[in-house]
Amino acid sequence: MNFLTTIPGECITYRYVVNFTALFSMKKKTTLNRIPPMTSDKTLARIAGLLYLVVIGTGLFAEVFVRQAVRVARDAMATARNIQSSEALFRSGVFADLINFVVGLPCVLIVYLLFKHVNQSLAKLAIIFVVIQTAVIAVNLLNQISSLLFLGNDIYLHSFQPDQLAALSVHALDLQAYGYGIGLVFFGFYCLIIGYLIFKSDRVSPVIGILYALAGLGYLLNSSTLLLFPDNSSALFPYFAIVSFLGEMSFCLWLVIIGVRLKSSDKLSSE
Repeated sequence: MNFLTTIPGECITYRYVVNFTALFSMKKKTTLNRIPPMTSDKTLARIAGLLYLVVIGTGLFAEVFVRQAVRVARDAMATARNIQSSEALFRSGVFADLINFVVGLPCVLIVYLLFKHVNQSLAKLAIIFVVIQTAVIAVNLLNQISSLLFLGNDIYLHSFQPDQLAALSVHALDLQAYGYGIGLVFFGFYCLIIGYLIFKSDRVSPVIGILYALAGLGYLLNSSTLLLFPDNSSALFPYFAIVSFLGEMSFCLWLVIIGVRLKSSDKLSSE
């Protein structure tokens, strides 16, 4: 008798617990939806921008203030003397390139996370291009180191005349230049794809996307000129370099100063 009389009360209690649990879960989900993530996209964008500044700085230093600075056109002996007299600077250029690669990879990963919602397949393809570019240029640094080793004091080098060693050193620098140009072909395609994703997204001004795509085009034209018309590459290099620099720097500064806007889906969920 007592057992039967307690069932209705227990049912009421059970319904109350279920309803309270459901109400608590709804409130918890609503509250969680309103809480911003620990690392917002705007913060990630600024981190990527700062990393990109390091990439641009180290790349400019290694190419313009080291490799271009020591080279003397059509004078192997003068180039060799510059390398020998600036060995510390020459080695720091190699180290700057290594920093460029290490810092660049997390940078492109963050860019992938920020713009993959536009087209994830294209974003993944861009990552593949930049990984290949990094691998090619990293291995290519061996040519730059070789140009220094040819001018060392090892005993086996005494079999060669100074002018021969200078010629071998400059030849290694030439190989490095071609390897660098080949690597930038892949980076050019990366810039084209990311520029398109930026243009199609609503997170960054489409003008930045156009400029970034033009940066990629500049890299592709520069590498194509080096491979197909090497006699004209030195004259055209500054023009291509300016276009690429402006495109990359504009994207970099935008990320650092402004960050990114919320995605449309994030705006709807926050309302």
